[in-house]
Amino acid sequence: MKLLHVISSIDPGGGGPIEGVRQLRAPLRERGVQVQVCCGDAPDAACVRDSELDVIALGPSTLKYGFNRRMVAWLRAHARDYDAVVVEGLWQFHALAVCLALRGQPVPYFVFAHGMLDPWFRQHYPLKHLKKSLYWLLGDYWVLRGARAVLFTSGEERLRASGAFWPYRCHEVVATYGTARPPQDAARLRAAFFAAFPAARGRRNVLFLGRIHEKKGCDLLVEAFAGVAAQHPALHLVMAGPQDAALRAALERRIAARGLAARVTWTGMLAGDLKWGAFHAAEVFCLPSHQENFGVAVAEALGCGVPVLISDKVNIWREIVGEGAGLAGPDTEAGTRACLQQWLRMDAAAQAGMRAAASRAFCGHFQAERAVQRLLEIIGSEAAGIPAAASAVAG
Repeated sequence: MKLLHVISSIDPGGGGPIEGVRQLRAPLRERGVQVQVCCGDAPDAACVRDSELDVIALGPSTLKYGFNRRMVAWLRAHARDYDAVVVEGLWQFHALAVCLALRGQPVPYFVFAHGMLDPWFRQHYPLKHLKKSLYWLLGDYWVLRGARAVLFTSGEERLRASGAFWPYRCHEVVATYGTARPPQDAARLRAAFFAAFPAARGRRNVLFLGRIHEKKGCDLLVEAFAGVAAQHPALHLVMAGPQDAALRAALERRIAARGLAARVTWTGMLAGDLKWGAFHAAEVFCLPSHQENFGVAVAEALGCGVPVLISDKVNIWREIVGEGAGLAGPDTEAGTRACLQQWLRMDAAAQAGMRAAASRAFCGHFQAERAVQRLLEIIGSEAAGIPAAASAVAG
């Protein structure tokens, strides 16, 4: 089988979809699947030059929408070279390009929604939602309607997506999602992280790893940490990830006002040993996000045996809580603080049990190998005209 992923950009600073593509690549290749990635980045972009993926870079694209005529022409010319095309995300031109280019062609395409139909965006960005409603009517509605299947990474995501826009008509399928098992040489990786960030050494580290963005609930975590810090003097907050400069400055002012600047480490974006070292150096991982489709970093934490404290807006929270691998609460300051306090009240045996459950939950639910098997089952059954377990929804 030959599979083409189409994505607006492979820049890792843009968030989760490209990381998911990267994580699925190795287990797909192990099953004999050839994988290529088509993107709207310029061929000389750093993210293209440095990528380990087999990339077809057709940029530069124009406008924030990523408009790119070359992508439509290239897809029309080369679509028949592939057994299936997977569109990674919505609201950018790459999705419409696939819809236009593959119309009338025998090659099926599938759309990973990646949480981009979640109603949270409508509620918190009403003006942007109006603009997206226009995009929906002119483009993305037809993208989804023309797809062989629209793929959701959890039943929670599928349920939340169905009422976000009208009209809504597509063939929905719940797929799984996952990541590769993280490296397990914890002592070496911890040492590398502590060498780079010595303030975290010997501390009880609470780790946030992701974009420093309002959607992620970073302000909730900072306030929750401040609320318990006095009672737990060894507690230390590690904020890792690409940063919105204005938001970081605002959060730093909050932290300084509480006299806690020395107990918060800002690492910037981490990769390689430093990233894995941050996980293995953490006592607990915290993501009080207002909206999270899957949360690759959540799965990576579990794979490192680190319990997770998340909001109930992280769509995989039911699986995690059900396995005893973490705690979930409302995406509020009080909800975040309650999860942190509950973890801190646990005795050593209970915390050890949750760490063991974290590893079991990763193996049982979130390994990339399971996600790849499910994806290939969906593509194979749909291509053969046998609908995968799904529901067709009309509106």
